Amino acid sequence: MSYKIFLVEDEGNLNDILKSYLQKEGFEVTAFLNGELARNYIDQKPDLWVLDIMLPGINGFQLLEEIKEKDKDVPVIFISARDKDIDRLIGLEMGSDDYISKPFMPRELVIRVQRLLKRVYNNGKSIDVININGYTVEVEKRLVWCTGDEIPLTSKEFDLLVLLIHKKGGAVTREQILYGLWGDDYFGSDRVVDDLVRRLRKKMPDLKVETIYGHGYRLSV
Repeated sequence: MSYKIFLVEDEGNLNDILKSYLQKEGFEVTAFLNGELARNYIDQKPDLWVLDIMLPGINGFQLLEEIKEKDKDVPVIFISARDKDIDRLIGLEMGSDDYISKPFMPRELVIRVQRLLKRVYNNGKSIDVININGYTVEVEKRLVWCTGDEIPLTSKEFDLLVLLIHKKGGAVTREQILYGLWGDDYFGSDRVVDDLVRRLRKKMPDLKVETIYGHGYRLSV
């Protein structure tokens, strides 16, 4: 599955940067610049909220209270530039799961998001064994089977497969694959992505990986 994240941050530049970093990891991100707008989407129940505390109008604490009234189990990460000890205590008491204080590097938020989602959903609704297009994928063991035979995938091929599965039905750009598999510090051609897809298709010919010309790829059900 592709995790859906709602980001609420009133600093426009920071909002854009954080959204971009999270999208590069394959997350589906909806960003809001204020709490008033975000509260209208609470019923859509994302997999994670990232909330700035100091928001114009309705603040992060008020928004958290309304979120938890609708879905008490949804994970929340707070962002704040104020007294971090006080905010952390209040946030934890109200049901937040993590806290990050400004200033911070966008990559730190990405890491915290990944860890929190893994902790919450690996014990909940995520599935370790996935069946798709006639293949059985054991995510934790990093194994792929077809009619009882194991398909030997390299580490990068398996990572690509899992990324496509998590985004199943949705488009994945070459940039998302590049950053997701090689990291932010990769400098080189995105042709490595096309070559990796080609190798995966060869080993798993029944996998329905569609090419979206000029954009990237999509895994069909």
